[in-house]
Amino acid sequence: MGFWRVLVCILFPPLAVVDKGCGSFLIIFLLTLCGWVPGVIGALIINNKK
Repeated sequence: MGFWRVLVCILFPPLAVVDKGCGSFLIIFLLTLCGWVPGVIGALIINNKK
């Protein structure tokens, strides 16, 4: 995971997982609505998977 991807995960988590599929986007969007920190953690976990 590159520096720019991590930066996007921190600044706007749903945008960082758009290329992972619609389900991932919706999950991260809902987590971000619940709070910024859960969205960031979820985005980092999804982007860290191989």
